[in-house]
Amino acid sequence: MSEERIDGQEAPFWSMGPFKVRLPFVHYRIEWPDYFQGLLMCAVDLAAIPLMTELLGMPFEVALAVVMLNGLFYLLHHLLGDPVVPGWITPAIPLLMAYCTTFPEGPERIHALISFQLLLGIFSIFIGASGLAHKVVSLIPQAIKSGIIIGAGIAAVMAVFKVDGRFDTYPITITLAVGIAFYVIFSRHFAQLKQNNAFFNLVGKLGIFPIVALAIIIAPTVGETSWPSIEWGISSPDFVTLWNEYTVFGLGMPPLMMFLSAIPTVLAAYIVLFGDVLQSRAILEEADQIRTDEKIDYDPDRAHMIFGARNSVMSILGPDVAMCGPLWAAMHVVIVERFSQGKKAMKSIFGGAGSFRWGTNTGLLFMPIVTLVQPILGVALALTLLIQGYVSVRIGVMEARSQRDLGIAGIVAAVLATRGATWAFAVGVVLCILVYGRDFFKGEKDTTFVKDQIPK
Repeated sequence: MSEERIDGQEAPFWSMGPFKVRLPFVHYRIEWPDYFQGLLMCAVDLAAIPLMTELLGMPFEVALAVVMLNGLFYLLHHLLGDPVVPGWITPAIPLLMAYCTTFPEGPERIHALISFQLLLGIFSIFIGASGLAHKVVSLIPQAIKSGIIIGAGIAAVMAVFKVDGRFDTYPITITLAVGIAFYVIFSRHFAQLKQNNAFFNLVGKLGIFPIVALAIIIAPTVGETSWPSIEWGISSPDFVTLWNEYTVFGLGMPPLMMFLSAIPTVLAAYIVLFGDVLQSRAILEEADQIRTDEKIDYDPDRAHMIFGARNSVMSILGPDVAMCGPLWAAMHVVIVERFSQGKKAMKSIFGGAGSFRWGTNTGLLFMPIVTLVQPILGVALALTLLIQGYVSVRIGVMEARSQRDLGIAGIVAAVLATRGATWAFAVGVVLCILVYGRDFFKGEKDTTFVKDQIPK
């Protein structure tokens, strides 16, 4: 029998230490609009497959096994009390790929990925359990933080446009898909259309799914891919090969030096990741003010422990290039927007977030959906990276507090995108010492940005 919420209180839960357990049909109802949207949006989860086939040489079925494992762990967030739609650590993907490519393809590169993801997971769990998240990030000079985030965005764009990269493979499809996506997601004109037209409003709520669906038609029409060969039945991920050839069960644990060499990249990834945590909280705080009937408890420390555990376990069971992040920003916004429309639209935020992720997991099981999007997974990935590049550069620039910060950030970003996180941190530290001296941690605020100007 389901437990009912009293207006003004949190959704019912079973207490388990820092976690709040909520189960479908017991603590929340299935929200079918969000479930069916998740059923289709699993196409974006599948876009991680080209990353693994490209970087690690994984067969498609093995990479599918990794995606399905990651999908199951997505459920932990809402089940343990974190009211978000989790996703990849998208801005950090180019950083991780650049780091891993410094090792030869084969067991050594897989060990590099395992050591990175395990270290990131353990570090996140420690940060969450100790409540040190804000303190750790505050110790990094603002100029270096700005450069790391900008550099992640530049690296994302470079991954698409490098010679013989994805753009050279699908130039027409990527051009049309990205053009439409930027118009739909970032255009002021389209934002006005959404306010006055139900159809455009629906398109905007679906995130990048309509663009992915359009790419399925465009790519074969212009001859850049073949038409999908639809197969029926249940998908067949290859867990046996995954565990025998791509995990510690078959390869053993990475050597200690692998963990030491991964530290700078882990710190760079964490800076980006922490930005997602702040974004999650900001979006939910806005919804909490509108929906006074359900109190939303978002705890960054709890979120850290959950995605830290996901990364730690995935590093052992199925190392994932896309990593396990705290937020899928586009879909989180869509779910929260529907929640904000009232009880009739969505009874509980946990019902919306949970139903969506139950839907994506179901979609991964259906061969018709998997085979439909398989030819354009490279396009879907390019689309994700370019959107993330835009957002990262915008956010990274706004992290700076002065023109000197921007100058340092520009150099750090370029070094990060071309030489990796170790060099970027080293260059950033040296430049901050040279430019700011004893004000290394403090930096300066010169009111270049409106956000830093003193109100009159």
